[in-house]
Amino acid sequence: MKTVKACLVSVAGCVILGALCVSANAMPLNSSARAVVPADLQQLISVDYRALKDSSTAMKLKEQVLPENLKQFESALKSIGIDPDKDVDSLSFASFRTPKQGVKAVGVAAGSFSMKAVLKKMTAQKIKPRKYRTSNLYDMDGGMVMSFLDESTLLFGDLTAVKFALDTRDGEILNVDTNATMADMMSEVDSSPVWSILDQLGTQNVMRAALGDAAKIADYDTIKKRLLGSRYTMNFTSGVNFDLTVVSSDSVSAATLSSLVKAGLLYKKMSASAAEKVAMDNTSVDSDGSNVQFHFKSNDQQFQSLMHSELFAAVSH
Repeated sequence: MKTVKACLVSVAGCVILGALCVSANAMPLNSSARAVVPADLQQLISVDYRALKDSSTAMKLKEQVLPENLKQFESALKSIGIDPDKDVDSLSFASFRTPKQGVKAVGVAAGSFSMKAVLKKMTAQKIKPRKYRTSNLYDMDGGMVMSFLDESTLLFGDLTAVKFALDTRDGEILNVDTNATMADMMSEVDSSPVWSILDQLGTQNVMRAALGDAAKIADYDTIKKRLLGSRYTMNFTSGVNFDLTVVSSDSVSAATLSSLVKAGLLYKKMSASAAEKVAMDNTSVDSDGSNVQFHFKSNDQQFQSLMHSELFAAVSH
């Protein structure tokens, strides 16, 4: 059975990305970025890149478990002359469901880069735009395309995903603001340096993984349909702080899930390594009304020890 902290690190392969930020002055999604997020959202992650290098723990985590999609996004940005470490203020990733193409994902970078400078580089590389309604699409490395949403906000991803996002902005597809559950969760966390929201199905899958064998009992099968979504924040301002809230439909479901997770932690602790036991000791689980709240806190040394454990290696890939 996996610890709650370790399991949440691997949410959709992207929670590790959230560990890359330490800035205390986060920025919510700007209006251009928010406009391209579809209503049928699976997960949205936003990372403040401005203070990336200020935490040795964040840098070590990045080197050890950098997700492949982040490597591809960063490489694509560099190919058009944008240095993520210097030019990007925030980087957001949205994965969403499409009627015919399954789950797709786009990235949105906002920062101090110049649209004119990027387009000049494109011209020098003899990359010509293709028109999609009023938008210009440019080819990037890795089979991606990009389109400027405004002077300093860049949308990128594969062609199908980018077109779907632009359709959303142009009113052809419903926007995330029409999804009350996801929009409400976003408003609770988008002032944090690192935040994410996850839909109902994703939350059910994450909690099933976190519970391990405990998820097989009848109580979880009863309450899983009452889990509506989840949101988390993470920062490295003073050690490592991770806060996750699972939103359920009622207080009974929240209390039941809280009890299941606590039992799961006790079970796992019997066979855990020293570093994993520290992680579990530093994890609290409580219900508050219809929400289940998870909090994990450790100092840098404790977290770096956990990073080298077998459990962390297993769940972070």
